[in-house]
Amino acid sequence: MARAHVDVHVARGDGEDGTIRIAAGPAPGRAEDDGGPDFARAVLDVSGAVLSWPVREGPGLPVAEVHDVGRAQQWLWALYGERTAGAVQACVTGEPAGVRVTADVTALAGAAARLGFGHWAARWWPASYVDGIPALEPDLLGLELAALTHWCQQLFGEFDDVDDFNGFLDFGDFGDGHDGRDGRHRSGDQPDGCAAQLIEDHQAALDPLIRWWRAAPRSADTARHLESVLRLLDDAADAAGLDGQLLRRLRSALEQHRPAGPTVDVGTLFVRRDGYALAAGDPLVAGGRVIARGSGTNDWRRYPPGFVDASETAVSWTARALGARRQIEVEIVAHVAAPVAGAPLVAEVGVNGGRRTRVPLGRRDDVWTGRADLDPHGPAGAVPSRFEVDVLLPGFDPGPGGPEDRAARDAIRTLVRRRLATAAQPLAYDGSPHDASSGPFLAEIAAVATATEEDY
Repeated sequence: MARAHVDVHVARGDGEDGTIRIAAGPAPGRAEDDGGPDFARAVLDVSGAVLSWPVREGPGLPVAEVHDVGRAQQWLWALYGERTAGAVQACVTGEPAGVRVTADVTALAGAAARLGFGHWAARWWPASYVDGIPALEPDLLGLELAALTHWCQQLFGEFDDVDDFNGFLDFGDFGDGHDGRDGRHRSGDQPDGCAAQLIEDHQAALDPLIRWWRAAPRSADTARHLESVLRLLDDAADAAGLDGQLLRRLRSALEQHRPAGPTVDVGTLFVRRDGYALAAGDPLVAGGRVIARGSGTNDWRRYPPGFVDASETAVSWTARALGARRQIEVEIVAHVAAPVAGAPLVAEVGVNGGRRTRVPLGRRDDVWTGRADLDPHGPAGAVPSRFEVDVLLPGFDPGPGGPEDRAARDAIRTLVRRRLATAAQPLAYDGSPHDASSGPFLAEIAAVATATEEDY
């Protein structure tokens, strides 16, 4: 359980842009990379600031880089408490340059941490058939992020009635959606554009989500979780003026107070139908003398999500001698949702520290494949002995990471397996805002059920 109060340090940055940093810890000079590499941090771009959390640690207050204090004041007090908001304002006036204060761990802090983790999962979840880590259904995750965005809308826009936000929902798994007047909550008149866009982008999961809720889930807590998400989606859609058959069906279902229907196998509601299709990848050919083979580096940062199976062993290669020629064949396990065509994914091959060669890859069935000739007279002579093989998407690739990235990726897999093990159990999340980000997402619960169907 998170503490009700946490000491934080509020200080002006060293630059001339006026940024103010809020972070738990003993000193203002702690590196921004305390959470590890970029794929180990959850990030939210909010009004006037950027919030970040290290995902491998328990839920807590974020590090905030505040670049527009005027805009950020609308949520600073609600996220960190009055003392922290006052310290930020004092930094603006020039005195003091840095101060330690006691921050409150608020309901908004718990919901924001969960929202940040959800966006992290949408980008960095290490789905792998090889490692037995099922993918999250993107539309189901997207709808829960829409619900959370609506709950956290104070982070993103103006409020006409701040007191209304304080009374918004009994948080318990993001509340029941009622405000005691007409069963619908109004948090000011500003349209919730981010939530609306997420709803429109991920409506495909709305019908199975309603069916799951109406079918009396195994756990009462899961039923409460589902209802909370659905009521927030209904409220967000209404606030944004969205309409459509699915949204009208949602409203009708909520008005019926969830009559229990027949039991539904959640795995069949969200099982992926993608399958693998033939594409332009060249089949690897036998022949020649194998001179080396091994596994390459699978750095998640170097290509978009949904391209490559996240296993460290997903990248493999074979070097052959074909007469005087030296050829390398690369084979990479594809993500189940990988694009069939039009993706210029490449393998980057280095031999004995020499100039790197890019090998174009095409997808065939469940693998990306490619091959290329190598210089037989490389830095170490005619028979190269040391190969480095990476996978990347040109134009997207930020460059190779450091040696610590492998350990960070392993730690992320451990975290994800622990979350999936929790999601496989009857939901024990008690609705406390302090522990909001640690409870399983609906997409995680569904992934466990779907994985059983797919023999992960």
